[in-house]
Amino acid sequence: MGSLIERLRRVRQEALGLNRRNQELLLRLNAPRFVALVDHKVQTKEVLARHGLPVPETFGRYVRQRELSSLAREAEQRIEFVLKPARGAGGEGVVVVAGRRDGRLVKSSGALLKVNDLLAHAADIIAGAFSMSQTRDEALLEYRLTPEPGLASYSPGGIPDVRVVLAYGVPVMAMLRLPTHASDGRANLHVGGVGVGLDLASGRAIHAIWRDRPVVLHPDTQQPLSAICIPRWADILELATRSYDAVPLGYMGIDIVVDIRHGPVILELNARPGLSIQLANRRGLRRMIEAVRAQRVGDCTAAQRVALGLEIEERVRGDT
Repeated sequence: MGSLIERLRRVRQEALGLNRRNQELLLRLNAPRFVALVDHKVQTKEVLARHGLPVPETFGRYVRQRELSSLAREAEQRIEFVLKPARGAGGEGVVVVAGRRDGRLVKSSGALLKVNDLLAHAADIIAGAFSMSQTRDEALLEYRLTPEPGLASYSPGGIPDVRVVLAYGVPVMAMLRLPTHASDGRANLHVGGVGVGLDLASGRAIHAIWRDRPVVLHPDTQQPLSAICIPRWADILELATRSYDAVPLGYMGIDIVVDIRHGPVILELNARPGLSIQLANRRGLRRMIEAVRAQRVGDCTAAQRVALGLEIEERVRGDT
């Protein structure tokens, strides 16, 4: 009983709550102009690309309803692609087309979609149905990332991604997000994706959750989640950390896909990363963030910030 109470006390002390995240991190560390930048996917991709960071190719941008005929022609030329809102969040409004069958589009989940339904969805995007501010938006048609085989085998109906959380430009926690049938091919945890906590030094799985509860096997493939080790892990950490040099948000999440053709590619940045990553890692963010805050990282290179994150994580894990 005593050990349980001690564990609960430690979790309470180490966990980062919503109010603390908003007041101490988002409001103090994230300048509104950079938040606005990250909230617009096209502008974010342009800035990242200017800094030499890999992002999915954009095939087309559509801001008016009358441009949907151009979208139809562009989509007709491609076997696979992604349609998404420029100002969406949480994976809402994203349609991933993985092929064609019997004159219809095949979504990554296996569901069939008529072209007219795709255009109607694009019209909803432009009208602002999936915009965070519920204002008019842009529909984007872009390259569909294809995960490397090892990770793809865990989620045949979608695209898994790695989320790395940075504080002051230093990596402090990471997890793999795996789509499920319940999440309709999306990796977002709040719609039914699986979160796999990752050791920051090696990229190996250390724990996993599904719907905020511990899980050992992927709910669809029944594969053991403990066997996961992320390929190109050092490259992923470097890529995530370099994102801070392009968009200096003091607290953010970077979502990266290990593409079968291009290697690690930045899917998007998030100025308000969720807190379930703590459950996936079975530890809180507060001690890591406080340890980073105590360091002088202003003049550090991306490689030095990665090394600092690994050093701090080793120290924090050794104390628990």
